[in-house]
Amino acid sequence: MGCGDVVRRVLPELVLRWRVLALVRRRDAVLTHLGVRQIVGDLDRPASLHRLSGIADAVLHSAPPGDADGMPGDARTRHLLASLRRGKSLPRRLVYIGTSGVYGDCGGAWTAETRPLAAKSARALRRLDAERQLRRLGHHGCCVSLLRAPGIYAADRLPLERLRSGLPSVTAEEDGFSNHIHAFDLGRACLATLLRGRPNRAYNVADDSLMKMGEWFDLLADRCGLPRPPRLPRAEVAARVSPLTWSFMRESRRLVNARLKDELKFGLRYPTVGRGLEEIRMEMSCSG
Repeated sequence: MGCGDVVRRVLPELVLRWRVLALVRRRDAVLTHLGVRQIVGDLDRPASLHRLSGIADAVLHSAPPGDADGMPGDARTRHLLASLRRGKSLPRRLVYIGTSGVYGDCGGAWTAETRPLAAKSARALRRLDAERQLRRLGHHGCCVSLLRAPGIYAADRLPLERLRSGLPSVTAEEDGFSNHIHAFDLGRACLATLLRGRPNRAYNVADDSLMKMGEWFDLLADRCGLPRPPRLPRAEVAARVSPLTWSFMRESRRLVNARLKDELKFGLRYPTVGRGLEEIRMEMSCSG
């Protein structure tokens, strides 16, 4: 569910282990070439989901939240679960890609999966609603595992336009911590969770980087040959960036990824953003 960028990065490996079906709004030649069976449907149109009932042993749910029916919370997850429950049997396993935003602002504290959730933004609240819906499914025989992802980056997922536009960062003294994961590592974590995820268990899927948000933008600017963004006090930055951008910038936490490594036996291919950006730079140099 939600066969987008992250999942597609690991589809070649996924199809070696599973018979893969994907819910799509329209058929995709790339998925056909990979041997993925496509089911045409739309999570915003519940009537189109009848074919999902009882069709899968495991579900990888990466669709972003939706509220197409005007109700609060994540309507897409609600529609998906209603369809799955109509079958004679539930999937044995479900993995959900959510967000670390469900923790809210932690004031820079180390944040493990046991921390109470305090989502504040509308985006994070919808993700929190999805988690709660899925946990209820986990009480009925389905092994539900929740992946809480921070900022996702890759060669084609870098905030370069933000740097080019000269949007400011917060001064070092007032800046908050930022967390990251390479899109390929997030896809690999989905595979590991399908194999080893524990029931009703959440996992922080973050790399080992320890940096503040301004440091991330400075490093990105340096690696891409762009000017570093100016540093301003928090109040001035909040007034100059969009509300959506500020909803990310105003929160600070340092994600603990011990469960990811210990329980899922997961090794990061890109343990730091420095390592990831260096490989991205080398790939761009070779292709250009």
